[in-house]
Amino acid sequence: MKYVEGFVAAVPAANKEKYRQHAAEAATLFKEFGVTRMVECWGDDVPEGKLTDFRRAVKAEEGEVVVFSWFEYPSKEARDAANERMHNDPRMKAMGSQMPFDGKRMIFGGFVPILDV
Repeated sequence: MKYVEGFVAAVPAANKEKYRQHAAEAATLFKEFGVTRMVECWGDDVPEGKLTDFRRAVKAEEGEVVVFSWFEYPSKEARDAANERMHNDPRMKAMGSQMPFDGKRMIFGGFVPILDV
């Protein structure tokens, strides 16, 4: 069964192209590690809620845009193996030091699909 890892981050609007380039470069590595599909989405209609919302979740500041992304893997085991490789790969460490956003405010998690139509 497929496995999905989702991400939400706040990216300075001025860094949109830097973010796109960063994601495109990272995609090559992620595919090598086992990601079968990677989708990066730039916030377009991200309303502020009364209690919770995407902006609050990542402590988005003025001038930042919420980005929503997900990776698909063939299985949770493939995701776990990929994460192990990512954490130990020096190319990922180098890439992590040049992120065009504050990675400390990124949220992420793994999910088992229950409906895919």
